[in-house]
Formats: sequence, C-alpha cells, structure tokens
Amino acid sequence: MTEPTAQAVLGEPDWFKRAVFYEVLARSFYDSDGDGTGDLRGLSDKLDYLQWLGIDCLWLPPFYASPLRDGGYDISDYRTVLREFGSIDDFVALLDAAHDRGIRVIIDLVMNHTSDAHPWFQQSRTDPQGPYGDFYMWADDDRGYPDARIIFVDSETSNWTYDPVRGQYFWHRFFSHQPDLNYDNPRVQDAMLDVLRFWLDLGIDGFRLDAVPYLFAREGTDCENLPETHDFLRLVRKVVDDEYPGRVLLAEANQWPHDAVDYFGDAASGGDECHMAFHFPLMPRIFMAVRRESRRPISDILAATPAIPEGGQWVIFLRNHDELTLEMVTDEERDFMWAEYAKDPRMRANIGIRRRLAPLLDNDRKQIELFTALLLSLPGSPVLYYGDEIGMGDNIWLGDRDAVRTPMQWAPDRNAGFSEAEPGRLRLPVNMDAVYGYQSVNVEAQLKSPASLLNWTRRILGVRRAHPAFGLGTYLELATSNDKVIAFIREHTLEDGTRDVVVCVNNLSASPQPVALHLPAAVGTRPVELTGGAVFPPVDEDPYRLTLSGYGAYWFALAAEEKGR
Repeated sequence: MTEPTAQAVLGEPDWFKRAVFYEVLARSFYDSDGDGTGDLRGLSDKLDYLQWLGIDCLWLPPFYASPLRDGGYDISDYRTVLREFGSIDDFVALLDAAHDRGIRVIIDLVMNHTSDAHPWFQQSRTDPQGPYGDFYMWADDDRGYPDARIIFVDSETSNWTYDPVRGQYFWHRFFSHQPDLNYDNPRVQDAMLDVLRFWLDLGIDGFRLDAVPYLFAREGTDCENLPETHDFLRLVRKVVDDEYPGRVLLAEANQWPHDAVDYFGDAASGGDECHMAFHFPLMPRIFMAVRRESRRPISDILAATPAIPEGGQWVIFLRNHDELTLEMVTDEERDFMWAEYAKDPRMRANIGIRRRLAPLLDNDRKQIELFTALLLSLPGSPVLYYGDEIGMGDNIWLGDRDAVRTPMQWAPDRNAGFSEAEPGRLRLPVNMDAVYGYQSVNVEAQLKSPASLLNWTRRILGVRRAHPAFGLGTYLELATSNDKVIAFIREHTLEDGTRDVVVCVNNLSASPQPVALHLPAAVGTRPVELTGGAVFPPVDEDPYRLTLSGYGAYWFALAAEEKGR
C-alpha cells in the first residue's frame, strides 16, 4: 500500500534563513476528539491562528509510537504515529493544510538512541547472533569510555546499564531506558537513512536531528563530536540534497561555538552537513546580560563564534520544551543563573532551569518585549515556544520537564479551551495559577486587546518579515558609550542592488539609559523607527545620541536624507 504524500511548499532554497520557527507540542496544543490529549487534527484546526500570527515553519517534537518515559524522545517505532495523536493520514493532512497556508513543517528525529521497547532492542537482547544483535553497543563490563560525561547527572550514575536478559551491559548517553544505537554497524546507518526517506517521502520540510554529537564512541575521547559522526552527517546531507532538494537539517548539538560550527560541515563547499544548528551558548547569556545589566555576555559569546558556511544559519531561541540548559556556561555563571532565575530548587532540572519565559522574567512586559526583540534581531533564525506569545506560565509542581509543557491556553472556558474532556482526563492539568492561569492569560482575551502581548508579537513579527536583513544580513556590533546598551547593525543587499539596513539598540538595564552610537557609515541618513514609523533626527559626523527607557529597544531603518529638509 502506498502511503499518502503531502504536497510540497515551493520557494527559495534558503527559506529557512528568513523563517520564524514555532515549536509546538502536539499533545499540548489542541485536543480535537475530547480524550484529554492534544493531537494532530487539533493542530490542523489551529493553523489559521499560526498563519495569522506570522509563523513560517512549525517544529514538532516526537509524535512517534513511544512508551512516553521521556516525552516521546524514547521512540519504539519510527514509522508509526502514537495512537493518541492520530495516524499517518492525519499527519499528511496536517502537512497539506500547513503547506496550503505557506507554513512549512520540520519534525524531530532521534538518531542517537531508541526506547528499550523498540523491536530492534528487544531482538538485540534476546538474539545476540541474530540480525539485530549488534544494532546496539554491548559490552561484558561497564568500564568502557570512562571519559564520557554523564548528561543526566540527577538521574543516572553511569552510561552503562546491565541487561539480565542478554547478560551484558548496554551503552546509553541519556536515560537507561534509551539504549544508544551502534552506528559502527552499516546496517544501523542504512536503517536510519530509510527512516529519513520515509518521512521526507511524506512531504516534510526537514528534520531537527536530536542529540547528534553522541552518535559514535571511541576510547580515549569524551565520545562527543567525533570525526565518524561528521562523516555520517555528510552522508545524511548528501541523501537530502540529492533526493529531496529544499529540505533542511537542523543539528541539536549542545556544544561550545567552536565545536557546534563543525556541524555545518565544510565551509569551502558552502556547508555539507547540517543547514542549521542551534546556538546553545547564546541563550543563557541573554539572560545573564540583562541581570548583570551588561552587554558583555552577549558581545563576548558572539565574538567567540566562528564564521559559518555561506549556506548555513544559526537557530536561536529563548525557551523550548527542555530545561533552560546551563551546560555551556562556567560553574560561576551557572551558580549566578540559578541564584537569579531559580531560587526555588523545584525550578531546577539536571543542570538547567525548568521555567517558561514569562515567569523567568517576573512577568515583566518590558523585559519580555526586550528579550523577544533580541531573539528576532540577533544573527540566526528564531524559534518561538508555543504559548510564549501570550505570556503563559509554568507549573513547577509537575514532574520532570512537564512544568513547561502544560496545555495551550485558548480561552477562559473549562480546560482553557484546550479540550472538551473532563478535567481529570487531561494528560496534564491546565495552569490555574493566580497570575498565569488560563482565566486571565489566554488567546481569546488577548485577541480582543490591541495592546496585548499577543498582538505586539504579531506586529513585531511583521516588522521582521519586511526586512530581509534580519534573516540574511551581516551582523556588526556598534561601539557605544554605555556598556548597559548593546547596539548592532544588520545589513543585506537585495537583488536590485538596494540595501536593507537596520540598526538595533537595546537597553539591558531596568533604568533609562543614554547612549551615543558611532555611525560614520550612516552620515546623511535619517533613522526611521520601524514599529511606529517615527522619523528621528538625521545622522551627522557627531556620535548619534539616544535615550532608552528601562529595557527599551529600538529598531531603526536608515533612510536617505531628503533634500531640503
């Protein structure tokens, strides 16, 4: 039987560079059938909202068959949709509906490991000499690869777990119920390439490749970023480029910039591994910069970020479905972040912070707008996390990462308009907090208020969309007279030779701040503020002086000075 195939979205091959991504958990967005769990049909029902908001691409975390011991990242069948989310037909219908609206869709692919419930693992443990016997990494003892760090330090004590059925230890970089695949076995590589082809044939626009730094292990190394991993990713990229042009690969490599940049591949070829990679170290430093009221954390990490191939693009974010990870910071910086943003131990997870954006920023509208302005203007394609556009809160009383995965708050009605199920049947309870509860924080109410965070977010996304410099342009930080202000220029030359130039000025302090900008290349232009159209005084030879409100941000286009003014 031939699987249905979604229609493709045609367009420029570099679409991902200008795109605004929206991460949405199918199980938490909208429940179409009243069983208490969000599903693919429910997501289809809400595409008009996402189109109205101005989203270019959806990123869907795993919706595959899974025991759900790790939010679906423990996959038991790569080719099956978890029944509570719907079916393959429902997924293809979602793709078609999204593509009809000009919205692309990328999905997670967990390449490093499977669930221990996957048939591959079950056959590997029961039949060591069979076809799946070496699909995983087995050993007679647990002494191998001692230099590899333990990632989930609050729940795992070793990267090895003993299996009494096979009588050997298996290797895992994450939870002990997630055995790592053995990529030294060519049949594993072929099997994973077949999984990619299966979903690409259905019509998806790309993959977020989960946990790619850990695909191989070698003695005497930390088992991260190994040459063999990059060799396999080049093979994956070749398959995508040759067979599915226009589709993209996004690397989830939580590494320092000098290691993460390697996931783009060879610069001379424009990039031959992933098209995109997350810039993990930037995210916590945005939070640090605001608390310290200093541009230095942002300036320093961007200055330490190597150039990427012309065909590549960073992906940046403020929050997502995981904890606010603090792996790529120093011990001193981690202690600072915990002290500032996670005073209650329940707010912490692993070596991160399990909170949403609004609670992290004390529900301060000015801070939320500043952080969003930085997200949308710094180098890279931005990711919004579902619900952050209305300032949703979290629930730190829920276990693990569920604190930030509560149902979307659509309305002040029962179950926040998320589901018609009895409240007790909801997979996760809706937020009923006094500050962030659905009765006051919901889409319906904010649609009616022109001054709401939701409407502000839609407007600022529209401004970004009108200026290709944000997605395609160069980045140059400007020298300023005030370290509490970070200012930079984004510039892009259009096909007709005209230049799109945007100057971004951001006050990282709670108090008003003066700043003098050095703009020698802009002499003779007039800054036009992009969110309201106000025309500012012309730039001359002197430093350009501005005053910003607390947490204030300006986006200026530089327009040629009209004669006679």
